[in-house]
Amino acid sequence: MATAVRKTNWFAIWVSVTVVVVIAIIAGLVIWINASATAGNTPGAVGTATPKGSIVNSETGAITFGAGSNTVDTYIDFLCPYCNQFEQSEGPTIKQLIDDGKVTLNVHPVTILDDRSSGTRYSSRAASAMYAVAVADPDNAYAFLEALYAKQPAENTTGLTNNQIVDVAKGAGVNVTADLKDAITSNRYMQFAASHELPSGATGTPTLLVNGSMVGVTMNPQADILARLK
Repeated sequence: MATAVRKTNWFAIWVSVTVVVVIAIIAGLVIWINASATAGNTPGAVGTATPKGSIVNSETGAITFGAGSNTVDTYIDFLCPYCNQFEQSEGPTIKQLIDDGKVTLNVHPVTILDDRSSGTRYSSRAASAMYAVAVADPDNAYAFLEALYAKQPAENTTGLTNNQIVDVAKGAGVNVTADLKDAITSNRYMQFAASHELPSGATGTPTLLVNGSMVGVTMNPQADILARLK
C-alpha cells in the first residue's frame, strides 16, 4: 500500500505569518501613539523656584484677589470636579464681593490629585502655571483660574499638556511673554505648589474658610459665604 504524501500548504503558512506580523505592527503603533501622547504631558523638569509677586504670598502659597475686610480662603485642585462645581456655583458671588470691595479672596492651589492624571502630575503642573501667571500678569490671573476650570480635563486622564495650558492662558487674555511661557512649560513652581497642603481638619477639596472659620461647602453662596460676612 502506497504511503500518502502530505503537501505543505505554503499559502496558508504565509497568510498566517502575514497576519501575525500585521498584528504586531498594529500593537506597536498603538503603544507608540499612547507613549507619544503621554510624553507630551509628562512633567519633565520639576522647577524649584519660589513665586514672588504682588498677589502671591511666598510663605502660605495664597494667591490674593481684592482687599476687602472679610476674608475668604479656598483650597482647590485644578483637577477636582467638585472644585469646578464650586467655582461655577459660588465663584460669581465671590467675584462680585471682590469687585464691591467687601472680600479678600485667598486662593490656595493644592496638588492632592496628582495620582489621578496617569502619571503626568496635572494638578502640580496646573498649580505651577497658576503661580506663574499670578507672578507675571496679576491683573489677568483670576481670568486664567476661570479658564483652567472651563478647560478642566477629566480625572484619570493625562490632562492638558503644558503647551495647551499656555494656550488656555492666551485665551484668557494673559500677556504670555517668552519668560511666562517658559515658566509654564518648565513647571517653574511645581515643587513650591506640591509643598503646600490642606489646612488642619480639612479632608479634601474644595475647602472653604470664611473669616478664618472652616465652612462645609453646600454649593450655596448665600449659606456658605454671604451669611457669614461681617
